[in-house]
Amino acid sequence: MMVTDPISDFLVRLQNASMARKERVSIPFSQMKHSIAEVLAREGYVSDVDSKSKANGVLTLSLVYKDGRPAIQGVKRISKPSRRMYMGVRDVRPVKRGHGLLVLSTPAGIVTGKEARIKRVGGEVLFEIW
Repeated sequence: MMVTDPISDFLVRLQNASMARKERVSIPFSQMKHSIAEVLAREGYVSDVDSKSKANGVLTLSLVYKDGRPAIQGVKRISKPSRRMYMGVRDVRPVKRGHGLLVLSTPAGIVTGKEARIKRVGGEVLFEIW
């Protein structure tokens, strides 16, 4: 199956698996998805990123649940293939009053909004997650 937007596919698979209370989710591997998964693991949205699966072409993530509720409550894709959205460092703001996460693709790599402000870089706004 050909996917026109691999990042949206990644996010939808994560959200669906989380809402279905799955323990793990498998996603087709790409370096970009792996970088995003590492950021999500650092921020506590997923607990484990299986990097051994790179040879198989599959990225396996372990999902996190807090008090029986999924850590991933919602996801919103901002920059799409049809309309790219960019943000300067001055425009980066907290998501959901600090309870969410903004993920950007910058010259410094895939970073959160908070990391982008610290590193003073802007870039393409990939998505919000809360």
